[in-house]
Amino acid sequence: MNTAQAKRVLEAALLTAGQPLSLRDLRVLYEDSLGADTLRVMLQELEQEWANKGLELVHVASGWRFQSRPQLRPFLDRLHPEKPPKYTRAVLETLAIIAYRQPVTRGDMEDIRGVTISSQILKQLEDRGWVEVIGHRETVGRPSLFATTRQFLDDLGLASLDQLPLLSQVDSTMSALAGVLDDAPAQTSLLLGEGPIDVEDPSYPSLPTHSSTAELTAPDHSDVDSANTEPKLGPENAQT
Repeated sequence: MNTAQAKRVLEAALLTAGQPLSLRDLRVLYEDSLGADTLRVMLQELEQEWANKGLELVHVASGWRFQSRPQLRPFLDRLHPEKPPKYTRAVLETLAIIAYRQPVTRGDMEDIRGVTISSQILKQLEDRGWVEVIGHRETVGRPSLFATTRQFLDDLGLASLDQLPLLSQVDSTMSALAGVLDDAPAQTSLLLGEGPIDVEDPSYPSLPTHSSTAELTAPDHSDVDSANTEPKLGPENAQT
């Protein structure tokens, strides 16, 4: 199989896949006869070849995928006029706390927000596939530690957590996440709904700002129960 044929196979696989494909997945196409470096070169070439088309090839947390360009979303939305789910400010602020301060316990979230967080909020985020329990803090009661998932990054069109905007560069936590969601690809960015966010409690405080990405991507895991902890998703171990 020559390079042109190999690239055609790669392109077809990515266009017909229902989810991002990692390099490991893509090597199966060629029965491991092509190495990861060769695949990366072909992916870069495909990315350039599609640069001026309606679809773009992007790298997200779970791998590579084709997606429609964000600027085409208003037109594509006309094919799907149904309203996507709306999330309240309470849900989005809880998600923001987990994204920027992970791993965190429910108590940590309540200390930051200054209000009680209902179980339904966490369940909604877990059901959506955006957060999960990765372990337990070694303290009284061994509370669960929550972190974001690869699905969260995929839905935002991001490859790693360090691509989230710094809180010091935005007015509030809400605008940080909402901005990323608004700029996400058309088929995955309709997470907030077409209408305005349902802000029921405008008095909720925003998160303290960070001065560097280190605080966002390298939280302290010293108090996590290693026997009950799955690998944390971060830029250093996100699959390609």
